[in-house]
Amino acid sequence: MASSNSLILLLSSCSLFFVLAVARKEFALEASEQEAHHFHTLQLSSFLPSSVCNPSAIGGKKSGSLEVVHKHGPCSKFTKDTVKPLTVEEIFTHDQSRVDSIRAKLATNPLNKDTLGSKTTLPAKSGSTIGSGNYIVTVGLGTPKKDLSLIFDTGSDLTWTQCQPCARSCYSQQEPIFAPSMSTTYTNISCSSNYCSDLMSATGNTPGCSSSTCVYGIQYGDQSFSVGFFGKEKLTLTSKDVVDGFFFGCGQNNQGLFGGAAGLIGLGRDKLSIVSQTANKYGKVFAYCLPSRTSSTGYLTFGSGGVGSNVKYTPLSTSQNSFYGLDLLGMSVGGTKLPISSTVFQTSGMIIDSGTVITRLPPTAYSALSKTFRAQMTKYPLTKALSILDTCYDLSNFTTITIPKITMFWGGNTNVDIAPQGTLYANGVQQVCLAFAPNGDDSDIGIFGNVQQKSIAVVYDVTGGKVGFAPGGCA
Repeated sequence: MASSNSLILLLSSCSLFFVLAVARKEFALEASEQEAHHFHTLQLSSFLPSSVCNPSAIGGKKSGSLEVVHKHGPCSKFTKDTVKPLTVEEIFTHDQSRVDSIRAKLATNPLNKDTLGSKTTLPAKSGSTIGSGNYIVTVGLGTPKKDLSLIFDTGSDLTWTQCQPCARSCYSQQEPIFAPSMSTTYTNISCSSNYCSDLMSATGNTPGCSSSTCVYGIQYGDQSFSVGFFGKEKLTLTSKDVVDGFFFGCGQNNQGLFGGAAGLIGLGRDKLSIVSQTANKYGKVFAYCLPSRTSSTGYLTFGSGGVGSNVKYTPLSTSQNSFYGLDLLGMSVGGTKLPISSTVFQTSGMIIDSGTVITRLPPTAYSALSKTFRAQMTKYPLTKALSILDTCYDLSNFTTITIPKITMFWGGNTNVDIAPQGTLYANGVQQVCLAFAPNGDDSDIGIFGNVQQKSIAVVYDVTGGKVGFAPGGCA
């Protein structure tokens, strides 16, 4: 009897042990799945530049799509003779100038509204201009068509290019400078035209007049500028996407940090932006994807035809008139929601901008982000700050790293996971930094910059009053 009781006790113990072992294993699996869900594990080399062009297989093949490339990467046609790469310090100095100019513009510029439309896509490349980390697309101008590489910028409205005869000065650019006298479709706009008057809201400057021709002038935050004749011309996005009578600036006096690009294509909200000028054709819808590395490519697409079904939208806020304002509600790091009061983001407001490099957050929000990120990165040694980036690591002894996933919570119940290459900014393996920076004050406007937008398909539906995000838009 005693022995059978012992046997029952032994079997019960074994069963309990087995149940506990299974539970422990399931818990461990669940924990590892949790970690996989909230963390990225990848090769350190994926943050470093490559010397070989590897075009993205996603997105750029869409109908009516322009290719986007990084100006200093191997996919760029720009030569080192034309474009001298900026140092990291120069990039961040110019970036701060852009941020300052955005704040100044927000204090003055109104919003012009308009209407409706179809579809087209241009490829995007990243360059160093009017901020520093801007992206480049190639379009055709005039008849016969001349190809020009233009910076695309959601924070600007007027599209312009350098024009012969460069009455005052032209900086060095990659392609031949556009000559309106050689095009059969170019027309000057007169000073008395209503379109001339529209330049005030598009540029922030009162237009001038020279021999009855309207003269525009625009200056950027880093003191770069373009002044010239206001004209009308045929714009060719792709062979099937042609815009007749497109209003643009034909620059006769151009100076600054445009680094080989022929000018700029304005994707802002003003009535002279390309978005508004093509409203009947594309319905004020455009999308882009910025490549995750300088050695890959992205795209810029006009119209809703290339918009995928997995896009999650957040409403455009009405508080930021001339820029694309969004409502940021909160953030998480590695699955941990940051202890930030919603009033912090309400106080600052937030815009999304293709030309600002590093995302700017209210100091209160950035402090919580940095503190939590550091707590989850303790196995990596901290190192000195990199300009405006103060949370930096020396990863020279690692080939694979695991980093916490950063998620941004936008209005409309839209959560956006930042890609690994949008989380860290590498200045070589010995200085890899959290790619966010604090503003000077909680009341300063927040900016969702282009590093954080890498590899995400970003869709602007201006008529619908919303901006959408989809992961894996390009490589």
